Amino acid sequence: MGNRGFGHLIGASTALEKTIKQARAVAATSATVLLMGENGTGKELLARAIHEESTRAHEPFIAVSCAALPESLIESELFGHEKGAFTGAVQARKGRFELADGGTLFLDEISELTPAVQVKLLRVLQERAFERVGGTKTIEVDIRLIAACNCDLEKQVESGRFRRDLYYRLNVVPLVLPPLRERREDLPLLAAHFVAKTSEKHGRTQPELDHALIEALLEYDWPGNVRELENVIERLVILTTGARLGLEFLPENMQRTLPKDAAAADETTLEGATVALRRRMIAAALKSESGNKVAAAKRLGISRSYLHRLITELGPTEPEAPSSHK
Repeated sequence: MGNRGFGHLIGASTALEKTIKQARAVAATSATVLLMGENGTGKELLARAIHEESTRAHEPFIAVSCAALPESLIESELFGHEKGAFTGAVQARKGRFELADGGTLFLDEISELTPAVQVKLLRVLQERAFERVGGTKTIEVDIRLIAACNCDLEKQVESGRFRRDLYYRLNVVPLVLPPLRERREDLPLLAAHFVAKTSEKHGRTQPELDHALIEALLEYDWPGNVRELENVIERLVILTTGARLGLEFLPENMQRTLPKDAAAADETTLEGATVALRRRMIAAALKSESGNKVAAAKRLGISRSYLHRLITELGPTEPEAPSSHK
């Protein structure tokens, strides 16, 4: 897949490739899409990529964070209001649905919508029409809706916090963005991309990515996902004055993941660095797949026999979990 997966999503891992393949298929349609994934996995990037690959690419893409809107203003922000609809409504105003007419509306954190707005959203999806707050005129719109959630929306339905009928309307094509810990083989590619991006942003000479730093990145679990990685790399680029990114500027919680010989590893040869990086990536793939070498080889994009040969040539990796696929 090269250096780019889809739009501005970076990666070539099996986990990401599966989602991208589905996204490409749905992009050519007008189907409603529900994106699921942890915070920082790139749901808005995926939504934009779907829009840019669609026949609506030259029409507006309007993104809304439902969690960021005050509860009292959500309905007005989405559907607009007429003059005098409430205190402070000194003139009529279009909402996000009208602004997105002909294009794509991306509703992030959809689970944060109030019950009243959920009812109105359901009507829009069913009839492609709505009224502004305080208005009586029916406004028709042609939009492609992409919703996103970082929680289990089905559990929200079961608990009564989200309408079941709306969930079924949204869940036409569900896409899951994998967390970074499940696509560790993308870390070197992502890190290199962010080093180049942030160096240009801050007018710095682009420093080198040390293999010991890559090892530390591979060892960490990234609860903040790609967003956290970008922030860490930006911090390193800003604070580093030498030719290579400094390990000493890693956040304290990541310092604990550094190999004990990290300082010595900084001075190894290119050949040694390559061996260490390959060993670490194999270990990460085996860890992600619970020691299953068949699945680990697929994740790495190589054959099982080649994986066995690499393990023999490079020496032992981290201990594997028990598996029947040896």
